[in-house]
Amino acid sequence: MTSIRRITRRFSSPLLTLLPADVLAAFAALYAGAWLRFGFDLGAAVEALGPLPQRAASFALCIVLGLATMGLYRARQRPRLFEGITRILAGVLIGGVTHAMLFYLVPALNTGRLTLAWGMVLSFFVLSGMRVVLLRWLDRNPAKRKVLLFGSGRVAAKVGLLRRRSDRRRFEIVGFIPGSVAERRYAEEHGLGPLHDVSDPLDDLDIDELVVALDDRRGTFPTQWLLQHHYAGVPVRDIVEFLEDETGKIELDILHPGWLIFSQSCHSNWALRIAKRAFDVSVSLVMLTVMSPLLLVTAISVRIEGGLHTPLLYRQRRVGRDGQVFELVKFRSMDVGAESDGPQWAARKNDSRVTRVGNLIRRFRVDELPQLLNVLAGEMSIVGPRPERPEFVGQLNRAVPLYHYRHCMQPGLTGWAQLNFPYGASVEDAAEKLKFDLFYIKNAGIVLDLLILLQTLEVVIWGRAVSMAGSPQPQPRVARGGRPNSDTTTMQQQLPLPGTGEGDVA
Repeated sequence: MTSIRRITRRFSSPLLTLLPADVLAAFAALYAGAWLRFGFDLGAAVEALGPLPQRAASFALCIVLGLATMGLYRARQRPRLFEGITRILAGVLIGGVTHAMLFYLVPALNTGRLTLAWGMVLSFFVLSGMRVVLLRWLDRNPAKRKVLLFGSGRVAAKVGLLRRRSDRRRFEIVGFIPGSVAERRYAEEHGLGPLHDVSDPLDDLDIDELVVALDDRRGTFPTQWLLQHHYAGVPVRDIVEFLEDETGKIELDILHPGWLIFSQSCHSNWALRIAKRAFDVSVSLVMLTVMSPLLLVTAISVRIEGGLHTPLLYRQRRVGRDGQVFELVKFRSMDVGAESDGPQWAARKNDSRVTRVGNLIRRFRVDELPQLLNVLAGEMSIVGPRPERPEFVGQLNRAVPLYHYRHCMQPGLTGWAQLNFPYGASVEDAAEKLKFDLFYIKNAGIVLDLLILLQTLEVVIWGRAVSMAGSPQPQPRVARGGRPNSDTTTMQQQLPLPGTGEGDVA
């Protein structure tokens, strides 16, 4: 019975709860829609439309894809009630339109417009009610993995900083084992607990995972004790890997030497690079074709506001793979001469240099679309770390540890950091975004690229540079001496740098 409970808890996650529930709800909604459309007679529906199972299955798939574009399968989503319902509505509309286009391409999936409309309406109401219940249940999920941390100092306290319920949906900390006298003292001073000893019987805790989170492993690493539990079937993980899975980023300040060297990373895989290039070219050509009317309207609007002699595009030097400099292309969204006094950080809000058309195209990321030409030229990828200006890369390399590592692969039009962190406007922001970039570099793949591309639509529709996971909460920095650092001096104040505003070279 204990082993069954452990297996259940290891596979309990928001995705594995929400996805099947949504598929079943959308599948049933189309059946109910057909039942309503044909006067409460499913036999008449089958006679008029044909077999319903494949139609309901394709409808459910389209609805799930629509919900995915709205970020509704993210592990740490925490929408307000109105926002969550609005996103479900947008997801159902996207899914319904996708299915309508699909049955024009595949007539065998035709459901009829009225049946489709009923299915969409029913899906919206059922999914809205289910989400309210399921997200609340997930916050109090009794099937969370039970995690024991070996360590109770500065590094282990990183888990304690994940205060929101949405950050702890998949695990529960059952205790800490101090690795030294100093760690025990730290735990007592900062309220980490309950505390256990290596000699204590841990069977009563019924743990699913052991996470090694020692401040200093020299002379305190309990190899035999960890092997004993590993042989007993309890996974043993490093704190960096644990936080990577739970937060979607890599914490730089607790990386031990050699972690990046020995970790499995996908960016150097030649097969992935070929597949990624084929993906980039295909997506770029499709997007340029589909978006051509929007590109034309944008070009005309920029010219009308700025005048016939105002440059339509601007080119800005950026740093790409292996530190190679290339010219990134964008629609002009700022006044000519916006950086006549030199490069500046682009303001997050109310930047006086941005034109009226520029505000609109920036809000929905239309100004970025010309970078598809950079992708076709092989200078960028569809998904990857956003490229930075060479004027700042040298300074950021000195200010932010491992910043240079993000240049090991092609920069992207969109990226994991863009989904998880608001628009960068300081060196501190660059350091935080690097954590997400390193996560992407380590886990890069076509599937992840597709997920990021789908969820980028969420950012475009909502017109903001952070998804429903919410802006990262500022975390108190913990000094190496052990005590939290309450000093509010930011990295930007310690090392002021200019920013990434728009250039004037056209």
